[in-house]
Amino acid sequence: MAPIAVGDVIPDGTLSHFDEQDQLQKVSVHSLAAGKKVIIFGVPGAFTPTCSLKHVPGFIEKAEELKSKGVDEILCLSVNDPFVMKAWAKTFPENKHVKFLADGSATYTHALGLELDLNEKGLGTRSRRFALLVADLKVKAANVESGGEFTVSSADDILKAL
Repeated sequence: MAPIAVGDVIPDGTLSHFDEQDQLQKVSVHSLAAGKKVIIFGVPGAFTPTCSLKHVPGFIEKAEELKSKGVDEILCLSVNDPFVMKAWAKTFPENKHVKFLADGSATYTHALGLELDLNEKGLGTRSRRFALLVADLKVKAANVESGGEFTVSSADDILKAL
């Protein structure tokens, strides 16, 4: 399947997360994004170096600025289970705005066409690193990385697109 691109409507899908009461929740992507301006950014894996040291911290640090430019939700997606995503989220105590969402079986990642085969490295199917700017379900910017790069999907790159 071709990767999601500017002008496409994002597919619906179900992702998991733990809410503020520590209850496991399943949530529809469309319920989070319909009628809103959202950023969906994907990372290859929780606790991995680039994701933990650069990608996620950038969105946490720039969250207020992104919100001031009309962004309603900032969603971090990874092919990990919700327990791993919960533990990873706790490593960012300063986070107030980024929601950590689990795509445990990579079903939604496949629907976006952004899966990354890392079987050779023993990591299975993961997500490519990406950042999407979505307005009322329609992709306005699709910044998708090649391989293990981190050159076009940062919070600063999304700020330039706003």
